Amino acid sequence: MYEDGIACLWMRGGTSKGAYFVAEDLPSNPAERDALLLKVMGSPDPRQIDGIGGADPLTSKVAILSPSTRDDADVDYLFLQVFVDQPVVSDVQGCGNILAGVGPAAIERGLVKTTGDVTEVRINMLNSGEVAVARIETPSGRVNYAGKTEIAGVPGGHAAIPLLFTNIAGSMCGALLPTGNEVDVIDGIEATLIDNGMPCIVMRAADFGLTGQESREALEADEVLRSRVEAIRRKAGLMMNLGDVTSASVPKMTLVSAPENGGAISTRSFIPHRVHASVGVLAAITVATATRLPRSPAAALAVNPVDGRYLIEHPTGLMEVFLDLDDRGSIKGAGTVRTARKLFDGRVFPTL
Repeated sequence: MYEDGIACLWMRGGTSKGAYFVAEDLPSNPAERDALLLKVMGSPDPRQIDGIGGADPLTSKVAILSPSTRDDADVDYLFLQVFVDQPVVSDVQGCGNILAGVGPAAIERGLVKTTGDVTEVRINMLNSGEVAVARIETPSGRVNYAGKTEIAGVPGGHAAIPLLFTNIAGSMCGALLPTGNEVDVIDGIEATLIDNGMPCIVMRAADFGLTGQESREALEADEVLRSRVEAIRRKAGLMMNLGDVTSASVPKMTLVSAPENGGAISTRSFIPHRVHASVGVLAAITVATATRLPRSPAAALAVNPVDGRYLIEHPTGLMEVFLDLDDRGSIKGAGTVRTARKLFDGRVFPTL
């Protein structure tokens, strides 16, 4: 059926890469679709040698786009995480980095028409049911990818893509604090179980005997640490209304420490079994939110900004996110600035 290939946009979105498809080009049955995407990416195989995946969770991602099913959005976006070395495709979470490429991809595929030099694209994030707004540079009716905006983890400058999120608290857990507590103790470790767009477990790196400045490679090589973190994650999943998360990609595990490079707080993120080379957009927003909770492990470590703009330190630099606060200090919305780039537009050929 797919001997002639499948139309595919391969794009970098933020600090991730993924395949962007139009829904009508894929099977409508989720099981058939997922089986096909495993073949496209070359999973399960640690090298993904027989597919287009990059042997890393950050480069084994899929965005599926379709005309929006709601009046307050322009395009529907389903994010799928294709596991590298397991035959698993997960839709239980969104991805704010791949989200950065959704607006450009929707325009490239004719799902959204340009409206001038800048086109606002309202994106229905099917994974969470919320709407994000992306502002895309579209001079002369085409997406512009060139610019001078730099983001940590991506070389060079590109066109800025501002992203705004509203009503994301409890996106998957039903509440910002699913246990009702600013801090819970699991296996002797104080943790904030929080969901402001991404379910996260925020813990002090020091409570694991770490400085919080360790490299991604050093953390991944520490089998004892990974075992402790995973044990906490499984228990917290039940507490966060996520059920048995043994084979799920959420919640994310974030170890925090005091900032050392001018940011608000330093992070090391397990996503959940590999360590993130940077930090996810929605995870960064969630961690910034945790710094505002007085009893959270993040609060005493953070240097909170006065203007709501948080620089979240991570292994390869800093990510800027902002919290839109009302007069009482409550969070009305959140956002960030990302970049994206079209890498190729063509057809991908899955194994038959």
